[in-house]
Amino acid sequence: MSNHQQLRSLYDAFNARDIDAALGVMTDDVDWPNAWEGGRLGGKDAVRAYWLRQWNETDGRVEPVSVTTRPDGRIAVDVHQVVRTRSGDLLSENRVFHRYAIRNGLVSKVDVEEP
Repeated sequence: MSNHQQLRSLYDAFNARDIDAALGVMTDDVDWPNAWEGGRLGGKDAVRAYWLRQWNETDGRVEPVSVTTRPDGRIAVDVHQVVRTRSGDLLSENRVFHRYAIRNGLVSKVDVEEP
């Protein structure tokens, strides 16, 4: 599976709330942005706890629009992001870029960029 396909499967797993499949494409020491509460997270356990907190409060969906490899080797995913309350009210809808670093075929770091 190519890196681009692997990242698309990560989004599918996130949207399906299949946390084990989503975490399965990450290094144990993944460096992940805490875009919801601020700061950064270190490791799969921290990402798992973060997503569980987030999903308890909101219903976010992220759909990749395009996936490109940048000159520095990182992979940028243009994402359409929709966040709703648990009862379905729209909180936000926007586009962001997720920038991935890959190490040994696994996601090792993610950054969020505004378009």
